[in-house]
Order: sequence, then structure tokens, then C-alpha cells
Amino acid sequence: MTSRETENTERERTALLALLKAGLWECSPNNLNLFPLSATEWKHVFRMAGQQTVTGLTFQGLRCLPDNLLPPQTLLLQWTAETDAIERRNKKMNAALQTLCSSFHEKGLNPILLKGQGIARLYENPLLRECGDIDLYFQSAHDREAALQHIRQMRIQIKEEPDGSAFYVWQGVNVEHHQRLFDLYNPFQQHAIGLLIRQKGFQETGSAPYRLPSPFLNLLLLNLHILKHALGRGIGLRQFCDMARACYKLHGEINREEMKAVCRKLGLGQWNPLLHAFLTDCLGLPAECLPYPEIASTAQPLSDIVWRGGNFGQHNPLYSNTGNKARKWETARSFGRNVGFAFRYAPAEAFWIFTSLIKGQFR
Repeated sequence: MTSRETENTERERTALLALLKAGLWECSPNNLNLFPLSATEWKHVFRMAGQQTVTGLTFQGLRCLPDNLLPPQTLLLQWTAETDAIERRNKKMNAALQTLCSSFHEKGLNPILLKGQGIARLYENPLLRECGDIDLYFQSAHDREAALQHIRQMRIQIKEEPDGSAFYVWQGVNVEHHQRLFDLYNPFQQHAIGLLIRQKGFQETGSAPYRLPSPFLNLLLLNLHILKHALGRGIGLRQFCDMARACYKLHGEINREEMKAVCRKLGLGQWNPLLHAFLTDCLGLPAECLPYPEIASTAQPLSDIVWRGGNFGQHNPLYSNTGNKARKWETARSFGRNVGFAFRYAPAEAFWIFTSLIKGQFR
């Protein structure tokens, strides 16, 4: 890449982040001097927003720009149409979530909603957050099996993975049942995590037929989810937006010193300052909303991962994304490529994630 191309790329990334922050916090872009962009630059920003699955949020940021700084009309219409499609997919998922969890509730089962639509509730406009799967968790093995049996009785095909997760499609929406609440693989931390789950628990969500993790568990869950993917194939901006919104809305409901102690005990003492730097420097989260006040001097190591592969590393040219076995092997190989990053920021967890992936290749 030439110096001119590098300069243009940096300008486009900076413009994307300016729009994203404006949409995330519903404010004017913090640097209008970046605009206007050329037609080519606008196309690149739109493409990157899609790769990072933040098209709807950046569209919200566009609404804050003066008319003379907006993208060309054709691209603006395309951006509008894609944002409308995101809103419609969210409405479809919300309807499917309601019927699915109501179905479980009628059977005496109490699903816990993880990530996704549960975190979307923390956005100013939840429909602008791009949705993925419905992620559910059941507290006991008995309830988890009863839930899957309920789905089987409706003649819905279920695909079960070696790690214990189960997948199926409900009313056109992908659903995953997780065997574990946290993406934490260190076997020596499982007892402590079990105690924490029992201590912090889950909370009702009004009349909704599901529960959510408590604020403490939710912040920790999002943190570990980002870490797992950052160590592996990659992670995109949407998951950091989720973490930023959760920090912003939930920080007053947790004990910061307790969170700091728990994170250090779990081996996140080096990782969290880097994560905090990304949330504050790149996404504009006020520092007082962090789970606790430790911030690295730069977010660059994490930024490199985000821009390299986009959403879950799907746009990294090193990955083929063809075939389940090929993806699993590429995920394992990615840990080898990230070994320096992994063993600097989360050495114990990196080791156990890599070990579990290698074992998975032989199942």
C-alpha cells in the first residue's frame, strides 16, 4: 500500500468512527473537518460500515451532518435502504424471540437471553443495531435438554456441536443454545465463575418471557466474548458498540472495585486496560462509565485486529469461510498468528482456548 493509499484509508476509518460515535451517542460528529468526502471515499466508508456491521448506527450519525456534507444521493439512498432492511430484520427477530421464549415459558422453562437483542435494549434506537442470532442459556442441564426436546417435538432440526452448543432455525431466525454462560475456558476458573453466577444471578425484564444476566454478569459476559474472538479469527466494531452501550447504561449498577478484583482473578488484568482504551479512544465512551478506571496508553493493538478482519474476522483475506471444518481449522490457525497478542494480554485464557480448539479438530 502506498503512503497515499494509507492516508486515504486512515481518513476513511476516522470518518467512519466519527459517524459511528455520533450514532452511538446521538450527537453531532466531533470533527466536521473530515467532511465532505469524495464519492469514492464515501463508498469505502459505506463498505467498511457493512463489514463492521454498523451500517444502521452510522446512518444515524449521517443524520447529524449538514446537507452539504452528506454523501452523493445514490449512495445515501442505498444507505437508507440497508438501514430500513436492518430495522425490518430486527422486528422479525423480536417477534420470533417473543414466540420462542413464550413457548418455553409455557413448558415451565425459563430461558436467559444473552447478548444480541438483550443488549439492543440498551441503545437509544434498538432497531438500528444489526442483529445476528438469538442466543439462549438455561441454568440447568435438565432445562437445557427439556428445551431441546421441546424443539424436536415440533420437528425442527437441531444441529449440536462438540462444545455443547445447539443450533436451529425458528420462524426464519437462527437460534443458538449455549451450554456455558461465559466464554471462559480456563478450567481452574470454573468454580469461581460458578460462585459468581449464583451470587449475581439473573433479572426479570418486565413482562418479557425471558430473563437477562444481571448488570455485573452482562458486562463480564460481553468482555469475555470480545476477548475470545479477538484472540481467534477476529472481532468487529459492533461488539465493541454493545460493550460501550452496556458500560454507559449499567455502570451505576455495579461495584467497580469488585469488578476490578474479579477481572484480575480471572486473568484479565492486562486485557481490560486495552479494551477500555478502545472503548474510550475509538468509540467515545466517557471514562467515568468504564467498569473500573484502568486505561492503556494506546488501543492500537486492538484496532489492528478490528480493521484487519471486520465482523468476526469474516473479511480477513487469509480466511476462506468455506466449509465448517475449514473454518474450524482456520480459527485454530488464527491463534497461532495472534500468539504474540494473545500471550501478552490474556496468556492463561489464550492457552486454554487454543487447547479446546485443537481438541475440537479431533472430535
